[in-house]
Amino acid sequence: MFNQHIYLIMSKNTIKQYLINLGALLILAVCTFNSFAQSNGNLSGLIVDRNTQQMVPLVTVELTPGNQKLITDSNGVFRFQDLQPGTYSLQITGISYQTKIITNLIVTSGNENTLSIELEPMVTSLTDVTVISRKNTAKTATLESPLSVQKLTTEDIKANPGGNFDISKVIQSLPGVGGGAGGGNFRNDIIIRGGAPSENVFYLDGIEVPIINHFSTQGSGGGPQGILNVSFIQEVILSTSAFDARYDNALSSVFQFKQKNGNNKRLQGNFRVSATEVAGTLDGPLSSNTTFIASARRSYLQLLFKALDIPIRPNYWDFQFKTTTRLNKKTTLTVLGVGAIDEFRFAAPRNATPEKIYGVNSNPLINQWSYTAGVSLKRLTKSGYYNFALSRNTLDNSADKYEDNTFPSEISRTYKIRSTETENKFRFDVTNNIREWKISYGTVAQYVQFENSFFQLVRPELRDDQGNIIQSQQVINNNTTKNFLRYGAFIQAGKRFFNDRMSLSGGVRIDANSLENSEKNPLKQLSPRLSISYALAPKWNISSSYGIYYRLPSYTQLAYANTFGFNASNPGEYIRSNHFVAGVEYLPSITTRFTIEGFYKKHADYPVSIFDGISLANKGTEFGAVGNEAVNQNGIGRAFGLEFFAQQKLTKRLFGVFSYTLYKSEFTGTNGKYAPASWDNRHLISITTGYKLNRNWELGLKFRYQGAAPYTPFDLIESQRNYLTLGTGIFNYNQVNTLRLEAYHAADIRIDKKWNFKRFTIDLFFDIQNFYGSKSAGGPQYTFKRNDSNTAFATTDNQPINQNGSNAIPFILENREGNILPSLGLILEF
Repeated sequence: MFNQHIYLIMSKNTIKQYLINLGALLILAVCTFNSFAQSNGNLSGLIVDRNTQQMVPLVTVELTPGNQKLITDSNGVFRFQDLQPGTYSLQITGISYQTKIITNLIVTSGNENTLSIELEPMVTSLTDVTVISRKNTAKTATLESPLSVQKLTTEDIKANPGGNFDISKVIQSLPGVGGGAGGGNFRNDIIIRGGAPSENVFYLDGIEVPIINHFSTQGSGGGPQGILNVSFIQEVILSTSAFDARYDNALSSVFQFKQKNGNNKRLQGNFRVSATEVAGTLDGPLSSNTTFIASARRSYLQLLFKALDIPIRPNYWDFQFKTTTRLNKKTTLTVLGVGAIDEFRFAAPRNATPEKIYGVNSNPLINQWSYTAGVSLKRLTKSGYYNFALSRNTLDNSADKYEDNTFPSEISRTYKIRSTETENKFRFDVTNNIREWKISYGTVAQYVQFENSFFQLVRPELRDDQGNIIQSQQVINNNTTKNFLRYGAFIQAGKRFFNDRMSLSGGVRIDANSLENSEKNPLKQLSPRLSISYALAPKWNISSSYGIYYRLPSYTQLAYANTFGFNASNPGEYIRSNHFVAGVEYLPSITTRFTIEGFYKKHADYPVSIFDGISLANKGTEFGAVGNEAVNQNGIGRAFGLEFFAQQKLTKRLFGVFSYTLYKSEFTGTNGKYAPASWDNRHLISITTGYKLNRNWELGLKFRYQGAAPYTPFDLIESQRNYLTLGTGIFNYNQVNTLRLEAYHAADIRIDKKWNFKRFTIDLFFDIQNFYGSKSAGGPQYTFKRNDSNTAFATTDNQPINQNGSNAIPFILENREGNILPSLGLILEF
């Protein structure tokens, strides 16, 4: 969204001059920094058994290039010192463990790269077939999830062209992942295999984090900018099906963010400045057995937009921290937190245009803050480990909208949210390894506190010239408080057979809650899942999975009551989704991976808006909240398709990823007929590649394509009547998503150059989003035509405009923009 407003203001001449200035600055920096000498860096890590989490001593760690070898000490630790800065790979081998290869590890003189590495045990003395198939560094499958799994490392995220260090944007390069409704969407509405953005769950080192975006839509989760700091992240694992039974409330995906531990040798950090924000990170030892990592980030978009006369004023902060304490050889205590403060305001533009005025009055003013804080205790046992976690997360959401957002007054209010939702969570799980079976089980309990005050003027009262009422006022006015319990339990078991050629894993979980309008009996949400994988040949694997998954509707829906004369409270049944997935994996070399997967998802008990008649799955891509309305839960949905994925991990210089998804996503409304989902693009293509040049230069390129997105036409009569009050047009939901936008495509390019000095590193990056100037078609915007001086609305009778719009001249803004957006940034490691 924010980038879109920049496109509206920057002319081609402005962009040309901007590019010239940035190019001159880049050349000056290169010439200046190249005159200084280079220093060396270190690379260290801890190696543990994936199944038991025990530290693994006496394994061989080989570094390439250089062919240096180390043996891990009694604590599973290794450390390479005095390395020339550059890109390295590790090969880790040990008796009774599968060989593991890690590529694209960056060594600098500024920060020491510290890794946490898990090794997969061998079942028996493996055949050559198994050794070849399991040694692949691009492989991401696990015993629990043998397919529909992808992985991103911190370097994948940092160097992603156009990603702006935003994890939520970078994952859109993976198969089956879309970026939201409409072409070239500017929000992080993560769409997984045709599912709604509310269907995903996120875990940070095992602690659930419901909010990962600034300016988040309550009840949905998307927003224009990610919260998580990439400096914390070691890897991101995305499961788009075959979820481990320990994860509840997921219908479309589970994200596992694995954070780094702080450096235990010295204090270090980095400072990052880009075109839109500034961020700082510190990590190091607090004591002999405790490390920390902490960061803060602040945007200055409001200053930039003011200078450019863009009428919106977004402003955000975010904070993140983690401490790790090794109490003894068997016990580790982790404390973590992440929080955000968001403010979205408007200002009257100095140079008014229809686009600027529409932007001011079509969106709400936002005050929002959120946080997640948690503590987890991991204790190793004779045959595995257990985890005990306590956490608390809160979202405080305030939003206001007026007939004119630049002059707010209570008499002109059309929208108001004052909502707070808090979850207090307890999780306990155990993992044991018994006779080659891996068995996990556990329980979860939550105490939910939800307060919600919501007002929306759906339709204003309108009168004709004689004073007769031609439209009655319709409002939603809801004030509720709900405090209740959520609870669940799971068990998962898996084993490898036939010298590791076949793996079988199955699990069951149950969930329920204490709400009177929901479901107290956990057996009604019995959620079985089963997956199987088989190695056909040294380089070929086939896999399949089936599962039934449940998700509790949004708290806004569960707590809603009393409007329009409908039922006093909404139903609160769990939404159900059945998944069936099958796929083939081909591993031609240790750094190359190809997969083809077919998927089918069937949804049931989906909420449907009684007033609009459409599925709530088609809402949630706008700011504010979703679910504050009367619904029934007789909606169904389906999504099915094929995914192709190709990955080349870094060998010497080149790495790249290609993904293509062909899919269809549909949901029913009150009429019971299937209609395309708002993100039913049908085709998703993503290509990301990078090339490492000499002298620490790196070049990255990304291309993305989204097929034609569906959209709903306006009800022209209702829109004309209500536009002056509501600031937007009114959709004709009898024709929901019957039209389609143009397909969207764009490409980004990024150049990085690093300079290593004694104890610090400078990374200068130059990023150009949409470098060939592709146009992005968003949904059309309804407004009224303005006069030539742009000071008032034009009318058919040259008289002041009537409140009911009867003498207005309707005008549809095309909403098709897209210019080149260059930016220059710097990272200082110290």
